[in-house]
Amino acid sequence: MEEQAVMQNKSDNPKKKGKHKGLIVAGSILGGSVVSLLILVLILYFVVTCNTQIIVGFIQKATYGDSPFNSYEPYYEPIDGKKDNGQYLISEINYDTEYPNSFLDITYPDENRDIDRPTLFYFHGGGFFAGSKNMGDPMAETDATALIDDICAAGYNIVNVDYALVPDCRFPVPLIQANRAFAYMQEHAVEYHLNMNKVVIMGSSAGAIMTSQLGSIITNPEYAESLGITPAFKPEQVKAVILDDAPLDYEKFSFATKILVGNYVKGSIYLNKNEIKKYNNIKSLTANYPAAVLLGSEYRHDMNVMHEELEKLGCEHILIDPYAERGEAKQHCFVASERVDPVAKDAFDRMMAFVNERTE
Repeated sequence: MEEQAVMQNKSDNPKKKGKHKGLIVAGSILGGSVVSLLILVLILYFVVTCNTQIIVGFIQKATYGDSPFNSYEPYYEPIDGKKDNGQYLISEINYDTEYPNSFLDITYPDENRDIDRPTLFYFHGGGFFAGSKNMGDPMAETDATALIDDICAAGYNIVNVDYALVPDCRFPVPLIQANRAFAYMQEHAVEYHLNMNKVVIMGSSAGAIMTSQLGSIITNPEYAESLGITPAFKPEQVKAVILDDAPLDYEKFSFATKILVGNYVKGSIYLNKNEIKKYNNIKSLTANYPAAVLLGSEYRHDMNVMHEELEKLGCEHILIDPYAERGEAKQHCFVASERVDPVAKDAFDRMMAFVNERTE
């Protein structure tokens, strides 16, 4: 009986009850805080992934400061004369008036512009939020302008095309601009001494995405119609395309790449099946696709997927993948390092041999 009384007294101890109650309340508050934090994180994640320009705009601000990145006026004074390396440059040619950044440069191997040479159109990278025909791709960490000079020195007239950036212009505006640049150059081919029947289209990173899509626009009427574009070139005019590390397989992208590409396509990472089909032209390849050079490093998966599809269709192409060939992982758009990197130089030489055979 005494033991029962003691136990009863212990259980009725108000200090003990208060302690237990305090722990319960503290646990509830702490648990509620964790839940609230998780809810807040999920809300922020949803807001950012549905409004990707929040992140991209921050990067643009860090890259450009208060300087404009879309303009209807050229950023530089036009040039019409020899460069220090002996090549001849005509710059800041306005090929269209509807969209900003509609300017292009033409570079010839030397002053003798009457020589009949193939014409290579080049589109820079930069995630569709940065970069230009003058600076190349700020994310690739390579000397893209030197790459263009070396292609030019190999006997090509280079048409280096600028296009509008997000958020002012999104997919497929840069493709519309590219097509208008093609049309403009055809209209002025005699004036600028350009051969429009021996055309190569090349792009790096974002420009490689455009190049891949342009290959389908030119050779697949259904794909062109889905984008509302009437191609300026006929398939027989384009002798080759060069895809320098193009991210295309949207479903397999990293989160960071989905932010950039999703922002370009619609301002959100949540693309529907139709939007992905329009973006990822691997789904729209045909047997008429131009002869292609596929350079894969950071986006070697995408280039390998495209390689497999081109193989099935019987399309002429080569895949250059240093990791598969040598076990060497290379930086994004590695071929632009061809002046200092032997692996990149080998890729450059193979790339040029392929396009030379098709433009001779």
